[in-house]
Amino acid sequence: MSYTLPTPVERPQAAEKTAYLITSGDLRESANIAGWPTQVELEAGVTGVLEDLGWSVIRAFDVDPATGHGFISSQRMGMEVFKNIPSEAPLIVAIANWQYSHHVLAGLRTHQGPILTVANFAGDWPGLVGLLGLNAGLTKMGKPYATTWSVDYTDEWFTQGIREWTETGRITHDDSHVRRLPALPESPEKQLGEALAAELLADKAIIGVFDEGCMGMYNAIFDDELLNQTGIYKERLSQSALYAEMLEVTDAEADAAFDWLIERGMTFRFGEDAATELTREQVQWQLKMYIAALRIADDFGLDAVGIQYQQGLKDLVPASDLAEGILNSTERPPVTSRDGSRVLHEGRAFPHFNEADEGVAVDALVTDRVWRAMGLVPDNTLHDVRWGDEHDGEFVWVYEISGSVPASHLGGWDKAEGWRQGHVFFPAGGATINGVSKPGEVVLSRVFIADGILQADIFRATVVSLPDDETQRRKEATNPEWPIAHVVLHGQTRDQFMARHKANHAQLVYAPDAETADRALVAKAAMLQGMGIRVNVVGDVTI
Repeated sequence: MSYTLPTPVERPQAAEKTAYLITSGDLRESANIAGWPTQVELEAGVTGVLEDLGWSVIRAFDVDPATGHGFISSQRMGMEVFKNIPSEAPLIVAIANWQYSHHVLAGLRTHQGPILTVANFAGDWPGLVGLLGLNAGLTKMGKPYATTWSVDYTDEWFTQGIREWTETGRITHDDSHVRRLPALPESPEKQLGEALAAELLADKAIIGVFDEGCMGMYNAIFDDELLNQTGIYKERLSQSALYAEMLEVTDAEADAAFDWLIERGMTFRFGEDAATELTREQVQWQLKMYIAALRIADDFGLDAVGIQYQQGLKDLVPASDLAEGILNSTERPPVTSRDGSRVLHEGRAFPHFNEADEGVAVDALVTDRVWRAMGLVPDNTLHDVRWGDEHDGEFVWVYEISGSVPASHLGGWDKAEGWRQGHVFFPAGGATINGVSKPGEVVLSRVFIADGILQADIFRATVVSLPDDETQRRKEATNPEWPIAHVVLHGQTRDQFMARHKANHAQLVYAPDAETADRALVAKAAMLQGMGIRVNVVGDVTI
């Protein structure tokens, strides 16, 4: 017998002082095209630093003349690109926009040379957000990497970090602000957290996931073997089922929800051109999604729900954000069961984990239970760690998420305004819950996978009030249609946070004052630890 054997792949040989450069892009071509000029600036900046150090940089693939951009825009394309990269060559992943991590994870998983992830640090194109997502994915898979970021690619901190990478394959970051959760002293908060954890482990909970793996976030998929140990199980649902349920919601039911919002003072910026403006019909579909999600949650006995939206539903119906923000609000339009006999989850928020991020799912469920048990408002949400800048000698982060913030974070429904989602990312439109987050004390956290186990970083911050012109500058520098929070972290610098945080998302919940926030943090840490999650305290935290 004679067999046809595959021809072995022959990769080029690595050359001395030569790095290869790739970039992971969006799956949405409209975003890749719009973000390409910013990517060109980033690559020029990184290449310039390396050339000053006597290195050469080879871009591993060319700009596609058909699309006009040079992003890796699919998983298959990423696999093909890696065939032309020496396995042991130093490799740079340069990120200047949102990127789908799975486009490059296959190649990165088997690459044997030193890896550097690098991003711009700007509001208009979220390279730093994409960087945090990719870094979290590499951390989850246990792949070593170095990472850095810069505003203009000329500062000494950035250039010295690149130099260190060329010499050692690493970049050293300050992690002195991170420590394992110490033994908690006996307190009512510790007792509460442990009791809530014991209840969850005994009775269990279900999170409903409307399609996993949103926007390439490999880091946001928690394997059942890890998740089930905490008492949390998944109900895997399809977004097609959500759409089918939306078709069963009557116009009268959606109208009633709309009237409820208007009576509470929410306003909408309506126009006539659905391609670029918000229309009443778009909002109608969003409210049907809200009602449909609660009814499906009732069908399956869910404790939280997560809608992916960004792939699949984005081409079918308006954005999920309005529905998500309403779900996360204690004060929200009532929804009855299909037969009208029951009001579903009356008088309380129903936790929603935006973008089907399962790290958010665990966090939102825990936060909801702890805050309600303490008699606090449990409304909580994830935010994109979007950007930040100095103001009056203090570094103030811009936290945003695509419109799904609970109204209580803005000060109430009368402080919320519905703006149309940007057409580049949201072709079917839909309203945001736009506004400025109220000043106050908050607890922030992130549940993630590292070293093969679930871990949680928990830390404190203050949402501050900035002058109107500064708020407007920051909104215009990012996404003016999205809700914004001006966040000052306690006891960690910009670069400490960037180097440590293992996600593009951070979970935020308010407390009425600093003392209560500190006590609630202890209860939350105790519950997470009681669930078997390794807890790390970050920055200035009172235990």
